[in-house]
Amino acid sequence: MRKKLICVILAALTAASACTGCGISKAERSQNVVYVYNAGEYIDPDLLDQFTEETGIDVVYDEFESNEIMYPKIESGAAVYDVVCPSDYMIEKMIKKDLLQPLDYSKIPNVKNIGDYYIEQSRSFDPEHKYTIPYCWGTVGILYNKTMVSEKVDSWDILWNEKYKNEILMQDSVRDAFMVSLMDLGYSCNSVDHDEIEAATERLKAQKHLVQAYVVDQVRDKMIGNEAAIGVIYSGEALYTQSQNPNLEYVIPKEGTNLWLDCWVMPKNAKNVENGLKFLNFLCDAKVAAKNFEYITYSTPNENARQYVEDEELKNSTTAFPDLTQFHNLETYHYLGDTADKYLNGMWREVKSY
Repeated sequence: MRKKLICVILAALTAASACTGCGISKAERSQNVVYVYNAGEYIDPDLLDQFTEETGIDVVYDEFESNEIMYPKIESGAAVYDVVCPSDYMIEKMIKKDLLQPLDYSKIPNVKNIGDYYIEQSRSFDPEHKYTIPYCWGTVGILYNKTMVSEKVDSWDILWNEKYKNEILMQDSVRDAFMVSLMDLGYSCNSVDHDEIEAATERLKAQKHLVQAYVVDQVRDKMIGNEAAIGVIYSGEALYTQSQNPNLEYVIPKEGTNLWLDCWVMPKNAKNVENGLKFLNFLCDAKVAAKNFEYITYSTPNENARQYVEDEELKNSTTAFPDLTQFHNLETYHYLGDTADKYLNGMWREVKSY
């Protein structure tokens, strides 16, 4: 889930189903509705219409740019949502801060479609599997243009190659940038060791003069347009870029990478609990999940959905559905704690201002 903030009014929905773009206040809430908070461009909007048509429940849909923007709105309670879709490490933080309520899985029977592997992966941040429904998963890797890069690409090291000065795109994200540097040095992406983080910081500083830009979604557009040779990208975005530019190749570096999982959760102050559970059950329907995957191109953990994917290239994509057993050192991000987060953010500011 690495998407830009786009505040849209979904005209096909009822008048009550408008994206506010500034959070849903308690005064604005109504009963026959579900308030959804998700990353931008991270759902097929037609599915929101379909849910309303099938249930009579209006969907008020709001979007966020990053986990770090989402979190304070949930923590403060000023914006009240029924279901939210954060990433692994942020869910771990929300659980520890007592911001979530357990899900009644008996009212989400379609959860049976979620593969056991992804349920087990979610236990790394939701140990008792009480709070989460896996939604999308993927890896972070290197996207490169085969007409601009001649040598074999299998290591994060290429991001420090002087040959590609001003042709490298890095993610403008503290966790992702440090993941690349830490794992390239042989460390865990969840390291809180100051010596290791300082070494990673110095490595990022040494790389900075080679970087064309620190970006988020722009890596997709720039790589499609042949504006850069190499970019750090999320697998779901890589899948889309490859459909638009056949010269692009995606690889998972040999040193390892982040294996991420985004899940739906229910904030503790959610008011429309039953409607929220119905929405989650709807999204876990195999045909719904297949339609959503074809739209957003982020890998679905819904194992029964793949049989309904009509696009054969997507269904059989090794970018979307890699054999993870062939890779080693795939790590899920963990919440590092407030002190470590503050320290890491300070080091990132140091890199950006270098």
